[in-house]
Amino acid sequence: MTCTDSTLKPFDSPESPGSTESTDPATGEGWSLKLWGILAVLCLVLFLDGLDVSMVGVALPSIGNELGLSTTSLQWIINGYVLGFGGLLLLGGRTADLLGRRKVFLIALTVFAIASLVGGLVDNGTLLIASRFVKGLAAAFTAPTAMSILTTTFKEGPARNRALSVFSVFGASGYSSGLILGGLLTSAGWRFTFLMPVPFAVIALIGGYFLIPRDRPADAGGHDLVGAVTLVTGMLLTVYTMVSAPTRGWAHPMTLGSFAVAAVLLATFFFVEKKVAHPLVRLGLLRVGTIVRANLAIIALFGSYLSFQFMMTIFLQSALGWSPLKMAMALLPAGIIVAFGSPFVGRLVDLYGSAKLIIAALTSLSVGYLWFLFAGSDSPSYVVAILPSVILLGLGFALGYTSIMAQATSGVDDSEQGLASGLVNTSAQVGAALVLALTTALVTAGSHTASGAGTAGFEQFHPGLILVTGVALVGLAITVSPLVRGRSLRGRSVRERRAEEEKELAEVN
Repeated sequence: MTCTDSTLKPFDSPESPGSTESTDPATGEGWSLKLWGILAVLCLVLFLDGLDVSMVGVALPSIGNELGLSTTSLQWIINGYVLGFGGLLLLGGRTADLLGRRKVFLIALTVFAIASLVGGLVDNGTLLIASRFVKGLAAAFTAPTAMSILTTTFKEGPARNRALSVFSVFGASGYSSGLILGGLLTSAGWRFTFLMPVPFAVIALIGGYFLIPRDRPADAGGHDLVGAVTLVTGMLLTVYTMVSAPTRGWAHPMTLGSFAVAAVLLATFFFVEKKVAHPLVRLGLLRVGTIVRANLAIIALFGSYLSFQFMMTIFLQSALGWSPLKMAMALLPAGIIVAFGSPFVGRLVDLYGSAKLIIAALTSLSVGYLWFLFAGSDSPSYVVAILPSVILLGLGFALGYTSIMAQATSGVDDSEQGLASGLVNTSAQVGAALVLALTTALVTAGSHTASGAGTAGFEQFHPGLILVTGVALVGLAITVSPLVRGRSLRGRSVRERRAEEEKELAEVN
């Protein structure tokens, strides 16, 4: 879940790893120990960023029981991190450009470690959510800065592609491994899910201090602080309003007023992006169909997947009484598929194209959600109801993540690769937060309308399951639509179609 700013200058030091003679720029082989060390530090940080999204989710029922938090409050433990992460991702990369990658990386990683420690020690729900938000803000700077360090350390070509492949595997593995590690750690105590990243962040901090070379800040440029503030504030207010609306009432003046203020803030963001000299998002990119579809697809992927995981965590532990470890083992197949399948998706993209793989991914997710919706019950069979869904979701996430990233950055000018990457990652995080907020609202409302109100029976989750299925299906329809329209144009060669796409991108660039 990363972004980068490809306009960053190479390291000015002659000792930069990117220029070392031990690296063969043609093959990428023969990396020095220092190069491997830098890559290991960056991969560890990305692993922790992804891990934190899913690992804490397993601990939510235990946190709620000990701290007396409702389902509505629990979702903020996830959304606080996700919104802080997604809201400032684009700004994080630019900050590294202006202040220096090494400096920003080390400072943000220090804040990440401190916030992790605080989250594991507090006994107050509000402070816990606040620590998660701060941690997400720190990740918004570590993730894009790590990518920037990687792309300026490893030369473009096979060496960089090889490094990016390893980097991406750690990102996907961190997200999928969180379920397993979360189950193991929560069995010992939910606080360990917050404390576990601390020593690893310290290791990465020490390694980064000694291995990552110093670099000079950019000579020119500027921040888009107004854009960053309006985007984050608008998203936070939108999510808060969605979560509180079922209790307060959708037609309540406070609800309507909050939505209106959020709309004004987001409209201001788009207005600012048109006027400011250094925008977070150059809106011209949103005229490219493939980029728009990739961003909508990542919302469907992350939004539905994270929301389904949230519901499964509460249902299996609160309704069925499963232990965190038992739940983690039940979801293990999805993590295995993602961890071991992701490295091969790049080859499939080369063979079949990103669009077909995105279709396959969203189809797999949709079928998985539908299967559990119709096969699930208050006493579901693991083999019949849960396992097929878990396998389909793991397959869908593995296929979708890499292929969507490929489509989101394909054909974009080198100077805007960072913007395109940051845009799709921001869509993933912010989109996931919005879908999760609406899912939580539906599940909360369902607890009062289902038979046996107040219990976490399967019926309570029906509205949420219908929502995540609908989100995945809408994403699938958007991805399929250009292929359906293109059937009448089969006679045109791939080269001709590609030439038109390149012309469209050139006009926007």
